[in-house]
Amino acid sequence: MHDDRRIIEARIDRFIRERLQRAVYRRSIPLTVERWDAPGEPVAAAEALRQAFVPVAEGAPWGPPWSTTWLRLTAQVPPGWGGPGTDLEAVVDLGFTTELPGFQCEGLVWRADGTTVKALNPRNHYVPLAALGGGGRDVEFYVEAAANPDIAQGWTFQPTPLGDLATAGAEPLYRLGRMVLAERDTTAWELLQDASALNSLMHELPDDRPRRHQILRALERMADAVDPFDVARTASAGRDALAAVLEQPATASAHRIVGTGHAHIDAAWLWPVRETQRKCARTFSNVVALMDEDPDLVFACSQAQELAWIRDGYPQLFERIKEKVAEGRFVLVGGMWVESDTNMPGGESLVRQFLEGKRFLLEEFGAECEETWLPDTFGYSAALPQIARSAGNRWFLTQKISWNQVNRFPHHTFLWEGIDGTRVFTHFPPADTYNSDLRASDLAHAERNFREHGRATMSLLPFGYGDGGGGPTREMMAAARRWEDLEGSPRFEVASPRRFFTEAEADYPSPPVWVGEMYLEKHRGTYTAQARTKRGNRRSEHLLREAELWCATASVREGAPYPSYELQRLWRLTLLQQFHDILPGSAIAWVHRDAERNYAAIERGLEELIASAAESLVGAGDREILLNAAPRARAGVPALAAGAVVRPERPATLAGSGGGWVLENGAVRAQVDGEGFLVGLVDAASGRDAIAQGTRSNLFELHRDTPNEWDAWDLDEFYRNSVEAITGADAVRPGDGAEGEAVLVVERSFGASRVRQRLVLAPGATSLRIETEVDWHERQKLLKLGFGLDLRAEHSSSETQFGHVRRPVAANTSWDAARFEICAHRWIHVGEPGYGVALANDATYGHDVTHTVRGDGGTTTIVRLSLLKSPLYPDPAADSGLHRFTVVLAPGAGIAEALREGYEVNLPERTVRGARDVEALVSVSESSLVVEAVKLAADGSGDVVVRLYESLGTRSEAEVAAGFECAGIDAVDLLERPLAPGVHSPIAGATGGAVQLRVRPFELVTLRFRRP
Repeated sequence: MHDDRRIIEARIDRFIRERLQRAVYRRSIPLTVERWDAPGEPVAAAEALRQAFVPVAEGAPWGPPWSTTWLRLTAQVPPGWGGPGTDLEAVVDLGFTTELPGFQCEGLVWRADGTTVKALNPRNHYVPLAALGGGGRDVEFYVEAAANPDIAQGWTFQPTPLGDLATAGAEPLYRLGRMVLAERDTTAWELLQDASALNSLMHELPDDRPRRHQILRALERMADAVDPFDVARTASAGRDALAAVLEQPATASAHRIVGTGHAHIDAAWLWPVRETQRKCARTFSNVVALMDEDPDLVFACSQAQELAWIRDGYPQLFERIKEKVAEGRFVLVGGMWVESDTNMPGGESLVRQFLEGKRFLLEEFGAECEETWLPDTFGYSAALPQIARSAGNRWFLTQKISWNQVNRFPHHTFLWEGIDGTRVFTHFPPADTYNSDLRASDLAHAERNFREHGRATMSLLPFGYGDGGGGPTREMMAAARRWEDLEGSPRFEVASPRRFFTEAEADYPSPPVWVGEMYLEKHRGTYTAQARTKRGNRRSEHLLREAELWCATASVREGAPYPSYELQRLWRLTLLQQFHDILPGSAIAWVHRDAERNYAAIERGLEELIASAAESLVGAGDREILLNAAPRARAGVPALAAGAVVRPERPATLAGSGGGWVLENGAVRAQVDGEGFLVGLVDAASGRDAIAQGTRSNLFELHRDTPNEWDAWDLDEFYRNSVEAITGADAVRPGDGAEGEAVLVVERSFGASRVRQRLVLAPGATSLRIETEVDWHERQKLLKLGFGLDLRAEHSSSETQFGHVRRPVAANTSWDAARFEICAHRWIHVGEPGYGVALANDATYGHDVTHTVRGDGGTTTIVRLSLLKSPLYPDPAADSGLHRFTVVLAPGAGIAEALREGYEVNLPERTVRGARDVEALVSVSESSLVVEAVKLAADGSGDVVVRLYESLGTRSEAEVAAGFECAGIDAVDLLERPLAPGVHSPIAGATGGAVQLRVRPFELVTLRFRRP
């Protein structure tokens, strides 16, 4: 009997594959095909449709990498076609090379009037004639065929030149496949869906389940009832044979799954942004076309940027989307401008992701979503719950944490608590995919894997082809109907994420709590890969801070026009680069070259705005005036103000000592040996040497970087098994610096690369600045810069958005051990009771912190910054060339000093010539409260918006006062609206143009100063 069952199963598999699938189309005739090859970049449809098309035959080569070919397809419907039980469709094969949509050639179907119909990909290559309009016997449509190369290559991670237009070559990648006008047998198609669903379910059921045997025998009866040589005539009999098993309902205890149509479209990855815009058009065309066919489809769209592209480039499609949004079927989720990385963007950047995303959705659709939707982002900052809730979002969804290498995340539905104590209801779909095609294995896995059985009864499953786009298909919707209430399977319902979250909260009123970051135990290399992209992000964030501050100040003080449109444009361009495959450095070369050009344009635009605002503020004159955009006083100038610079009188000195060098300024004494290593760093306040005896700090270490899988993404722990200390110095000599600075230059070479450093001690500085220039030409290597500190730190404290996170240094647990590479923003701090050291940086995110025990029994805490990573995939030339990094080492520093150093190294002194000082628009009485942004309100009212946060992790009280006439001060949400009823307000009182705040640790506060 055992062997008999296996024989029947093999028979069924082949019968479905070779008989039912091939019987879907009864008859077909060839389409007449003509082509026009677009020169260079894609052109608008209106231009393409005017071109002269030439005949082309099946099998013709087309499509050099990243090129576009337009096809004109025509036919006449034969007499007698289109009778009962049939649909007329064109079936178009562009020469698809794999079954994976979104990672190879794709097409968008256009009508002759220049409107979109739907897309073509390997799993969705039909065009209903009814959708083309007309209703006559003549058929005509166009296909915009994109020759996107298959850079995924079956996920073999092999280097390829195809990711850069300059190296991709000009040979055609594809050959045109079969293109026909066909008559679809709707009964045969439904039989195929019945049989496919039951067959896949049967294979998920245990051998000892009677249900498995019931399905097998029903499928056997179906195969007997259907004539393989005349499926059209006997398909109904086949459906009858399956009807009884399809009607058996699920058990009362069956898990419940809510499915939402989805298409996770990476804003850039193995394709450039310009191609993403077309992927969005293709996918969203598919979605609205399928909605016209199937009233049950609900689709979740998560990125405002992608809808903005459709609005600007495909207005007719945008109007169709708006209609579906109004129907409640094309649902808006996420509320962010893009699905950004959350580890590396600064606090104000994550605020603007929500501000720009949610304002766009409100303005264009009149809709506000409440779900934060980040299925694929590479780990989740502990600051995110507060930011999301402050933006009006109630719920959070992720999928990526299922990729953990070591530890299985303990929950699927839970409350996530952030650094300030804010909680957000969170779901982690147990199906472990956001690209489900609704096969039975996905549903079965969700039910088996669900961690909350016995306490909760439901989970969410996003379905539809994604990453490269595509979305749901009619086959998926057919499967959804069959899974609704079927024995052996979870119950299934297509509905919106809002429906799921609302019911899930009621279903699970007391879920467990996860506190702190959701660290992804994979993709740790994304803190380092593509260093130019990361520097561009950091520089753009701080230039945006400066530009908004000075433009707002010029508007209030001098009546200068506030450049709201230009600031919004530059913010949105910055936010786009924070997408989770751009800022992390995991995209093709084309994407990162675009990012570098975008960052250069952002810098030019913001420098112009700053210069214009400064000219308006300080007037014409010869005084040297410092524009201090930092949140603390600097060089004698108050925070957020402008005034004359006050320099320390005593210069720093550089002197030879014992074969090495000493840099000293009265506050700090740095000792450097003859090879350029830092061997001593004493702050006068404590008299303690921060550098551990016998160690060489400012040490470059080179590691082999050959991860098991995702080259640019991953940093596997075994990288530590291979290390080369860069010890030799080509030169150690005095250098030139600004007035009063002591400068020591160190030059080294290794492999094909060179390093030049400037160790700088400024007059009055309490920290040593190390400026590093690397001409980098290594491959599959990781470069770290390390410091051995004479202290025993149990935790490291790393800056994150609006605060910092503490992580254990010791690897006592598997969770600690897996966190061997960590992310920090502008600074990282290590210390022991009464003493600490801060390291600040201007462009670096990846760090590691470890302990060693010396021979004398003392503990050395080693802090290293990850500077450069040179993977071969997906960009084989990643990071080659010149890079600059600045690190500031502050001995005897606490968290407050770390914070100050972090702001100052990222906001270099900006001086202008002028006639007058500028008073700050706002002042804060308590130093633990830090002003992160000063801007004018997004609604154009002229009100001033100030964002600040508690920075030390303590409860604080402070007065915040306006330096200008205002009619009142209100606490508002991140969209600059009054706080919702019941939401905690930090305002404890108000007097005139000031408010008294009472804030909790790391609380984020947004104040709106109403202008009279």
